[in-house]
Amino acid sequence: MSPRQTESQVAARHPRETTELFGHREAETALLNAYRGGRIPHAWLIGGAQGIGKATLAYRMAKFVLAHRDPLGMDVQHAGTLRVDPSDSVARQVGAGAHGGLLTLERTANDKGVMRTVITVDETRETISFFGSTAAVEGWRVCIVDTVDELNPNAANALLKVLEEPPQRSLFLLVSHAPARVLPTILSRCRKLLLRPLAAADVIRAAAGAAGLSADDPALADAAAAAEGSVARALTLLGGDALKLQQRTAVLLAGLPRLDLRELHALGDTLGGSDRGALTAFVDSVERWVGERLRAGARDNANLPRLARLAEVWEKINRAARDAETYNLDRKPLVFSVFGLLAEATQ
Repeated sequence: MSPRQTESQVAARHPRETTELFGHREAETALLNAYRGGRIPHAWLIGGAQGIGKATLAYRMAKFVLAHRDPLGMDVQHAGTLRVDPSDSVARQVGAGAHGGLLTLERTANDKGVMRTVITVDETRETISFFGSTAAVEGWRVCIVDTVDELNPNAANALLKVLEEPPQRSLFLLVSHAPARVLPTILSRCRKLLLRPLAAADVIRAAAGAAGLSADDPALADAAAAAEGSVARALTLLGGDALKLQQRTAVLLAGLPRLDLRELHALGDTLGGSDRGALTAFVDSVERWVGERLRAGARDNANLPRLARLAEVWEKINRAARDAETYNLDRKPLVFSVFGLLAEATQ
């Protein structure tokens, strides 16, 4: 695979197909110990930054539980990790999305083939029939929600009803990029498992495997250094163009609230088209910039009104970026809208 391939090409493998987990050994051990203890919590919220392996860990746990139905069995008691051999029938079925004991809730395309921005209530209600019907397979039933952040309000309430009265031998694995924004009623019913960003060495190893590159590739090292522990971000930055776009965006952000209209036009032209990787790099840059200011200002109560405005602006930007991707909208208006909102919020 060429390092110049786009992010969408590099990231084609779904987490259910991934056979290796990089980093997160403590989190993996926590899940394994809870399971073989025989009294595992029925719902887990796996939280952390985007692209660090949360969904990969969720599918890894699902495969293990479905392949080893007895938590007190010797195979579970002697296991050192949650790894299931890729040739195992359960691993192959989960990888193909065809295991009767696993239900996945994630965004899907609508009737026109356009990816929805949320997980709908009708999709979430599938959990009721999934857990309530006569078992199609013996043993556990597992539901992965990727991500719980994308449940619309009605869908979140539908999921909550199932979480409140969980069936026996049921396991919910809820993936979240922003655990603090998950409904408190859902949070209260989950064991929280927060994952840290990956070490640069783990990002390099994971991204090298996904991109078909040598771990010694200089482009990979540069991308990993700028990825802040996210494999998805490193894959986006591979090839240099996205990395340059990110650096260009950072310069404009550093100049706020002053706006350089010429540079904004140039950035909009660079971002133009339908390249998802370029849009992802732009949004990532803005998200990190906003996050740094929110964290820095949280220590000073006098800054709370400004921080509230900035957080509100970020929600608007995030929605606008999702719409631009979903409906393939022109990127230049998005650039001007983003910087206009940020300039007002930082004056």
